[in-house]
Amino acid sequence: MSNSYKLLVNQALTFDFSEKDLKNLDAVGVGNEKFHILKDSNPYKVEIVSADFLSKKYTIKVNNNTYEVAISNPLDLLIQSMGIERGRTKVVNAIKAPMPGLILEISVCVGQVVKENDPLLILEAMKMENSFLSPRDGIIKSIAVSIGNAVDKGQLLIEFE
Repeated sequence: MSNSYKLLVNQALTFDFSEKDLKNLDAVGVGNEKFHILKDSNPYKVEIVSADFLSKKYTIKVNNNTYEVAISNPLDLLIQSMGIERGRTKVVNAIKAPMPGLILEISVCVGQVVKENDPLLILEAMKMENSFLSPRDGIIKSIAVSIGNAVDKGQLLIEFE
């Protein structure tokens, strides 16, 4: 079975590309990230300006015109059709106590804007202090505990908007 790819150019034009098309491509490397391509007897000067291999996004120049290209394979398209976005930030709306313990410190307040990895609170459990960091950027919706509260495993500590 031949792999097929969908190319999205400048978030507007879509092209289907197969392995057979790739094998039939008349391209010659002429330098670092530079190529000379012949298509339908027309020459093209192509340069890869930037490449993000993880997100499969590239910036290329073709005859001095710049294009943004996103490449998707069949698995990427299936994942996207299921409503899942690859590499998307995690969506955590609540922090719950992973074990019973005592709240020693609360570093945030309701309505506060926090960034990922900002300190939220400290829970003492089994004679150890456990710092909880924000799992994402967001706004604190509610704080369900106070300093000095004893909490049970699974108890709500902090909610995000």
